[in-house]
Amino acid sequence: MHDGLRAELAQIHDLIEQVAAGLIDVGAARSHINTMTMRQNKWTLGTYCESYCRVVTTHHTIEDRSLFPHLRRADPRLAPVIDRLEEEHHAIHDVLEGVDRALVAFVATPDGMADLRAAVDLLSDTLLSHLSYEERELVEPIARLGAH
Repeated sequence: MHDGLRAELAQIHDLIEQVAAGLIDVGAARSHINTMTMRQNKWTLGTYCESYCRVVTTHHTIEDRSLFPHLRRADPRLAPVIDRLEEEHHAIHDVLEGVDRALVAFVATPDGMADLRAAVDLLSDTLLSHLSYEERELVEPIARLGAH
């Protein structure tokens, strides 16, 4: 699951760069077709990012409701790690809301690309750090205790 999240995050970055390149061309051109293409690219990017945010949220909800309680019961020594991961889930949720706000601004205004890039970069930093920590701390306990 984590590798899939990483791969899709890389695709979001790539899609942003493609849209940014299209925006530069659209800004130089004044034809109606290019304007429609820009709008379509913005909405495509928005839909893709929104879907990704839902996948991350669903993944964290499953961990919070199923995996973490199981691990906490099976090995109470994991409590500090699980507490930190749950706190990070809340922080990542806030970052995802920032991506959503940046997407709304990006679709609504022609100069929202910088804010969108910054929001996705923050998501990358936050999420990749979280996934790395979770894997480092829980791969062995999950292998030993199972993932219910």
